[in-house]
Formats: sequence, structure tokens, C-alpha cells
Amino acid sequence: MLTLATIFLTSFIVGLSGAMMPGPVLTIAVSETYKKGFWAGPLIVLGHAVLELGLVVGIVLGLGKILGNNHVAGFIGIGGGLFLFWMGYDIARSAVKRGIKLDTQSSSSNSAFGPVIAGITVSISNPYWTIWWITVGAGFVMKSLKYKFLGLSVFYGAHIMSDLIWYSLVSLAVVTGKKFLNNQIYRGILTGCGIFLIGLAIFFTYSGILFFR
Repeated sequence: MLTLATIFLTSFIVGLSGAMMPGPVLTIAVSETYKKGFWAGPLIVLGHAVLELGLVVGIVLGLGKILGNNHVAGFIGIGGGLFLFWMGYDIARSAVKRGIKLDTQSSSSNSAFGPVIAGITVSISNPYWTIWWITVGAGFVMKSLKYKFLGLSVFYGAHIMSDLIWYSLVSLAVVTGKKFLNNQIYRGILTGCGIFLIGLAIFFTYSGILFFR
């Protein structure tokens, strides 16, 4: 059974793993920081957080009874486990093979929106984000509901905290030009996150299978 501390830790590491992978949110964060300064990164996370808060509330209010069905819960657990395994393997493999790097150079992206709106639009238009919430996110919501509002708050707070810390560091690296986020450190963190996700994937899959017994 997941405790609140475990929910916080796993949610934070899973969120950090996703945030650190190069993608549209990272691209827009670098671009907006060059144009508007350090606070662009945290403001993009704010937009991202507003969107995800609405999604969590929607899952709880609209899918609460559905998530209580053992077969649905089982499929979510197994689906989330498989997605986490793929995510962890892909992250670790890319980091070990050095096929991934943190690019904090000026981006060609030229968003016409403010950072908050950009955080919403870029997130919702990303298919990876949608798949994550249908599988892994729904699984976390289901497990967090054991502690009701407190559990959901811990899950959501840890998830958003991971985004805020990472994109704040990215913005800081951009505006200062410092190399404390060099590629070696970046790949090392990603490798650790990837291995952790693979372990968590086994747990998600196993708990999903148990619902069919």
C-alpha cells in the first residue's frame, strides 16, 4: 500500500523524469526566458499547473465511479506500468548512449502567447502529455484517492513541484549562462530516473494484475 510519503516521492521523481526530457515545453521555456527573463520558466509551469489541476478535478468528478471498477483499475495499472517501463527504458538508454543533451541555447520558437498561456497550449497540444495522463496520471489519481483530498493534494503538489524546480533551473541556466547544468550531470540524473521508472513500472503492472484476481 502506498503511504503519503511514497506517493509524494514517486510522483516527484516521475514528474521530474518527464519534465527533464527534451520536448515542446522545454523549447518554449528556453525561448520565453530569452525574451522575458527568469520568471518565464515558473510562469510556464503555472499555466501547465492550471491545466493539470482542471484535469485532476475532472478525473475525480467525472471518472470517480469508473475508477472504482476493478477491471478498469486493472487496465489502468497495467497500461500505466507498460508506459512507465517504455518511458524509463527510453530515458535511460538515451542518457547512457549520450544521444540526449540539455540545450539551453536560443530557440527558434516564437510564441505569440504569454508564458502562462503558452504553458497551457503547449501542454495540451502534446500527445505525449495526453497519453501520460490517461495511463500513469490516472493510476496515480486512483491510488491517491485512498487518502481522499489529502492524497490528491500530495500527488498533485509533488508533480507540480518537480516541474517548477526543473524549469526554474533551466531558466536560471539560460539567464546566467552558467554551466552547473552540464550534459554530464543531466545524463546522470536522467539515468537514475530511468532506472527508478522501470522499477515503478513493475509495481504498477503487478498492482494492476492484482485487480483481476
